[in-house]
Amino acid sequence: MKLTVNGEAQHVTATTLAALLDELDYAPDFLATARNGELVPAAERGSCTLEDGDRIEVLSPMQGG
Repeated sequence: MKLTVNGEAQHVTATTLAALLDELDYAPDFLATARNGELVPAAERGSCTLEDGDRIEVLSPMQGG
């Protein structure tokens, strides 16, 4: 399946958002995720099914100074 993840085209086998995070080696504990511009809460990632062409954003907090 072809997705756009953080602005980059990706070919993945994952069919859910949770599986995508695992496939791309993201540590899901401290992330915010969105599918096609809609926030996906952490509790819903396992049931959030992906479709070819989806746009996924994965954001993690950054430390500042």
